[in-house]
Amino acid sequence: MAQAALRRVVRNAPDETIDWKRIAYLMQLSRTLDEMEETRLMPEKKLLYQFSARGHDLAQILLGCRLTERHDGACGYYRSRPLLLALGVDPADALGSAMGRAGGYSDGRDIGVVFNYPNRHGASALPMCGGVGSQYTPTAGWAQAIEYYCTVLKKPDYNRAIGVALGGDGSVASNGFWSALTMATTQTLPMLFYIEDNGYGISVPSTLQTPGGNIAANLAGWQNLEIFDGDGCDPAEAARLTTEAVDFVRENRAPALLRLTVPRLEGHSFQDTQAYKSENVVRAEWARDPLPRLKDYLVPAVMSVEEWQGSAAEAAAAAEAARAAAEARPAADPQTVTRHIFFEGEMQQMGGQHGFGYVAPKARDQPAGDGQRINMVTAIRRTLDHELSINERVVLFGEDVGPKGGVHAVTLGLQEKFGKERVFDTSLSEEGIVGRAVGMALAGLVPVPEIQFRKYAEPATEQINDCGTIRWRTNNRFAAPIVLRMPGGFFKCGDPWHSQTNEVAFVHQPGWQVAVPSNAEDAVGLLRTALRGNDPVIFFEHRAMLDHAWARRPYPGDDFALPFGKARLTRTGDAITIVTWGAMVPRCEEAADGVSADVIDLRTLMPWDREAVLASVRRTRRCLIVHEDLGTAGFGAEIAAVVADEAFMDLDAPVSRRTMPDIPSPHNPVLLDWAVPSVDRIRAKIQTLVEF
Repeated sequence: MAQAALRRVVRNAPDETIDWKRIAYLMQLSRTLDEMEETRLMPEKKLLYQFSARGHDLAQILLGCRLTERHDGACGYYRSRPLLLALGVDPADALGSAMGRAGGYSDGRDIGVVFNYPNRHGASALPMCGGVGSQYTPTAGWAQAIEYYCTVLKKPDYNRAIGVALGGDGSVASNGFWSALTMATTQTLPMLFYIEDNGYGISVPSTLQTPGGNIAANLAGWQNLEIFDGDGCDPAEAARLTTEAVDFVRENRAPALLRLTVPRLEGHSFQDTQAYKSENVVRAEWARDPLPRLKDYLVPAVMSVEEWQGSAAEAAAAAEAARAAAEARPAADPQTVTRHIFFEGEMQQMGGQHGFGYVAPKARDQPAGDGQRINMVTAIRRTLDHELSINERVVLFGEDVGPKGGVHAVTLGLQEKFGKERVFDTSLSEEGIVGRAVGMALAGLVPVPEIQFRKYAEPATEQINDCGTIRWRTNNRFAAPIVLRMPGGFFKCGDPWHSQTNEVAFVHQPGWQVAVPSNAEDAVGLLRTALRGNDPVIFFEHRAMLDHAWARRPYPGDDFALPFGKARLTRTGDAITIVTWGAMVPRCEEAADGVSADVIDLRTLMPWDREAVLASVRRTRRCLIVHEDLGTAGFGAEIAAVVADEAFMDLDAPVSRRTMPDIPSPHNPVLLDWAVPSVDRIRAKIQTLVEF
């Protein structure tokens, strides 16, 4: 009996590899900050949002203290402040960000519970998002970048690094969770899925998120995934499981899932009264409070009562000092809120190749063609080939881009030449494709994901939006420059699924540059600029122009690059200005035969060349805008508004547009020809305006 008791004592003794006194301090600091917000700052209306971490705190702190490698990356969610404290975030930044004050995570731009923490000397907190489940696929991309640094770039300091995604039980129902799980297990990535199961997604029980309410049990048969499951309130069990899970991922370079059950001791947010919980449920949750359990575990085994009390007093003093410092911070100057949508010359702290010291080779904007005309497919492939050959950080991926070479043959032969690590196929998940690219870019690679057709980008809308806003919402702490290649538009026939353009949707997503080349030469120049740049780019490849005879041009050279925001005047005249892009450029040129017209190919829509358009309109005094996209709220409406606003007194005729009607792209060629602006209808509109 005595021997059994001895074994029990030894088994339950605190793990000596853990700094339990630091755990105790951080736990009490986190509790003090939560209590301060709940009892003082929210009633005083000094916060707009508050998400208590009480109950989740011990498990997160234990995790944060295990993230010790320089290239570890963790992406949490709105209840992840304890993790941030464990990583070393200043409590004044935490409170100041919650108050929306200057400095901190975002300079008051983003909700204060959405964190980021760039750390060149230790584990970083990747930019978190407000969307549930949006943290998973970028973390998988970070983990894949770690593997790339280890296996391709041979960087030994990445050998034990991992990616960790934190999420609640509600997030396991999200598309992002399942996409990242597929990526991590099919690619064998060093990624830990860290699930904090408090039983509720706001008010929805976890049994409606996954059968039986236990994602760990439901994934027990999932291949290539190690499962850990236990109590996140028991200090010994939570510490053991966290250590085992982190060590497993580090040592095996393989994914794992750790589910810890925790109580949510307060509402989902401050405004949540938890009326959907019975008194018995609330009482049972408070009975599992990890704070008193931690005290019982450490006192007197690790520290005395006096030391515990001293730690609590130290935490209270630190929290009060943080509150005073945070309240002393002003709101950011409103004049600065438009900064950092795009790279402005001031380098971000993390993310993108430029943040890792990349210097782009010298380029020129004048072509040096060899005389042989090539189509746009060949031009894009040749550009990708060259940039892959001179920049080891460039990686290409998407559905069917590997052995098949892409459904449009753009990547044909590139995997054979550069290997499966650099040109590879992905699972069928556009959210996963874009989210993976975001994580890779945050880690310093140059990801070039492909979405097979414009319409297929819809499932990735959240990741596309989040990627574009990273620089702005972190106030230039992070950036994720990716080059998202996307074919679209009509080709021989149309349909609602493969022939959509709708470029304006990306123009309306802050932070994205948008390129819409009409020919092989411009495709080379714009793609090269995108691949060497420091902002995310949508590179639109019009299907009708990929092998169009008009779009063929001599290859302009391996150092040819075009600036964004500079239009090309494809013909000049003085009777009318015709503004267009993409597949409409050759149609407008043909329609303008016999008319003295300026035909302007914008080449990029974000930014677009306002100066060139306005200068031409002021000279010709007429303006026609032609595009394939729908008329209502198409990008032509923006151009028309600018012309009307800034050149109204120069006009001799109304600003006019020729677009598709407000319908999806029809399939039958007869119907398609009627819907897409034709040469004859463009010519008729030109004639009407010239004669006005």
